Amino acid sequence: MSEACGSPAIVARDVEKAYELGRIRALTGMSLTVEAGEWVAIVGPSGCGKSTLLHLVAALDHVDAGHIHVLGTDLDLVDDAAAYRRRTVGLVFQLHNLLPSLSAVENVEVPMFGTGRPRRERRRQAHVLLERVGLGHRADGRPAELSGGERQRVAIARALANDPRLLLADEPTGSLDSTAGRRVLDVLRELREE
Repeated sequence: MSEACGSPAIVARDVEKAYELGRIRALTGMSLTVEAGEWVAIVGPSGCGKSTLLHLVAALDHVDAGHIHVLGTDLDLVDDAAAYRRRTVGLVFQLHNLLPSLSAVENVEVPMFGTGRPRRERRRQAHVLLERVGLGHRADGRPAELSGGERQRVAIARALANDPRLLLADEPTGSLDSTAGRRVLDVLRELREE
C-alpha cells in the first residue's frame, strides 16, 4: 500500500461509538494514525473496542462522533459502503464466514461479483489467490471438508480478491490451534513483504 504525498493510510480522530442507546460505550475519544505500509496490531482485553474500530474503518458501521479517513476518503461522505469495501478494504474475520455450500474457489470469487469482471477472470484470480495461500490443491473443497487453518487461509484469499489497498484482520488466529495459527500469520507476513 503506497499513497501519494505520504498521506497516512488511516486517520481516526476523537472517534466515539456506543451501543444499546448509549449504555455500552465501545470507543470514547479514540484517535489513531496508521501510515501507509505499516502493520499495526491493536491489542487489549475482550470488549475494549478492537472489533468496533475495525468495523468502523471497514464502513460496516458508522461513528457516533469524530471522523475516520481511510486512504484519503472521509468515511462520513461514503454513500455506497459496499462499493468502498469492494475497492478499498479486504476483511478477515476471526471466524472465516465462508459460505458452506460453495467450494473454496467459489468463496474466493464472491467479493468479485459486481465488479464487472468476467466469470473466467474471476475464476482465474480465485485460483491464483488460493495458490498464493498454499491451497491450490483444495480449490474444490467445501468449508466442511477443510481444516480450520485451511478455512482461514481461504478467508484470506477471499479478502485479497479485489486487490485491496488495506487489509483488516480481526483476530484471524483466535479460533485456531497454535500450528494453524502460525501458518495463517506466516501467510499474512508473506503478503506484507510482497
